[in-house]
Order: sequence, then C-alpha cells, then structure tokens
Amino acid sequence: MISVELALRLRAAGLPWTPAPGDRFVVAHRDMDAEVFVVSELTVEVRGSAFHFNGTTEWALDSIEQDDVVWLPHEGQLRSSLGAAFRRLEPVGDGWAVTTADGGRHVDVDAERAYARAVLATL
Repeated sequence: MISVELALRLRAAGLPWTPAPGDRFVVAHRDMDAEVFVVSELTVEVRGSAFHFNGTTEWALDSIEQDDVVWLPHEGQLRSSLGAAFRRLEPVGDGWAVTTADGGRHVDVDAERAYARAVLATL
C-alpha cells in the first residue's frame, strides 16, 4: 500500500478520484493516519461528496467530507492512471520499477509505490 505522504502528493498533483466500492482511504491529520477505511455499501457509503459510516463503530464517525480524506489508490488504479504512458513493470533488486513512454524509470520497494511515482511524474 502506498504511504499517506505519497497519496497526498498524488492528490496535490491533481490525480482525480471518484470514490467507488473497494477504494481505500484514511482520515489524515486527525491522529487516524494508520486507520485505513474501505468504501463499502455496508460500512462506508458515499453520498455525494460525503462518506457516511453506517451502523458505525468507526471511531464514532457519522460522516466526513471527501476533501477531508486521503485516497490510497491500489496498483490497478495507478496503472490505469498511467494509460498509454505505461510501458512495463519489472522487478529490480529488492523492489520494482515502472518504465513510462518518455523513458522514465520509477523505482520503489513495491509495485504500487513504483506506479505512484510514475503517475506523479506524468501529472
């Protein structure tokens, strides 16, 4: 999983997000950065721009606005964001490298983070 810091950089760079079931997110900067939530119609439902916690035991949250959460995109979402810029993913030492059409090579400890760095370079 990508770090909150990397996810914040993606958001600041303009990576768009339309929340969908299965999406992971955190409520950052409220001493909850380590608590990962998942959009699910059973527990976290999206209504407009708000996330509603149904029947919640989730830190007594009722709802929170999308602007107050940080999306943690998964590997497939990051790869999709690269679109035609993606060339290949390959293992490199103890990590992974994503190569893009412009010849960029983005290396990190896991594939998800390497994809995130490649997306940052293309935004």
